[in-house]
Amino acid sequence: MTETIRVGRRAVDVTHPEKVLFPEVGLTKLDLAHHYQRVAPVMLAHVRDRPLAMRAYPAGVTRPGFFLKSAPAHFPDWIPRVEVPKRGGVVTQVVVREAATLVYLAAQNVIEPHVFSSRADQPDRPDRLIIDLDPSHQRFAEVRAAARAAGDRLRDLGLCPFAMTSGSRGIHVVAPLRRGPSFTDVHRLARALAEAMVAENPDQLTLEWHTAERGSRIYVDVNRNAYAQHAIAAYGVRARPTAPVATPLRWDELSDPGLAPDGFTIATISERLDACPWAGMQRHARRLPDPTRR
Repeated sequence: MTETIRVGRRAVDVTHPEKVLFPEVGLTKLDLAHHYQRVAPVMLAHVRDRPLAMRAYPAGVTRPGFFLKSAPAHFPDWIPRVEVPKRGGVVTQVVVREAATLVYLAAQNVIEPHVFSSRADQPDRPDRLIIDLDPSHQRFAEVRAAARAAGDRLRDLGLCPFAMTSGSRGIHVVAPLRRGPSFTDVHRLARALAEAMVAENPDQLTLEWHTAERGSRIYVDVNRNAYAQHAIAAYGVRARPTAPVATPLRWDELSDPGLAPDGFTIATISERLDACPWAGMQRHARRLPDPTRR
């Protein structure tokens, strides 16, 4: 069985549309494709022209998935690719320029689209700084407080922070940048900011990469600011039982005690699509500041 979805000038075929990808809530591959069709008008601004890493789950979220970084040979010619340098060669990765690509990826069982913090024309020049606050066992109120603290430090450096629930356990705090500095420069600044946060609150925050060494502290992860690393795309679905969606926030929502990292789902995200809190984010891009200014 095949269902065809018309997306702009494209006709995207969804084979086995009845396949259940999220058994706990009964959502199918067709439901996933319709989600990406629905969110595309707001999502495209945040993924367009960025190299994509695709996490696919052909047997649904109760079975292991896998990452696709190289664009498979069977992908249609109308889906753009970019050659991204890597050690010893290149990786040919998908980029998104239209809604039909998002729907096509869902038809290929891609649940989670992850994007670079750089764009395809200059993959070595990031235009986002990302602080990923990854909790162990904390109440989410502590994660929200850490996100606000990260935002305060970014503002002190002259940057403009935005926040997003990860759809998993934590919060991403993102600051748009003017392109120019390298990933090494951006990582250095993010690391300095994270070190300052941990020094101020060592009982709740940590830079310890090994999960067993974190205890109950929140991991302040800045490793997404390295070359060729990636993060879940805004409005991307997570491969978790209730089909949660990584959701951009208004900054004041970080003070809402009812906020949850996985509280917005495929079933509920429509209510937030009229006004994206990240609309026009790149207009707030700033030069990378000196990390000693803190």
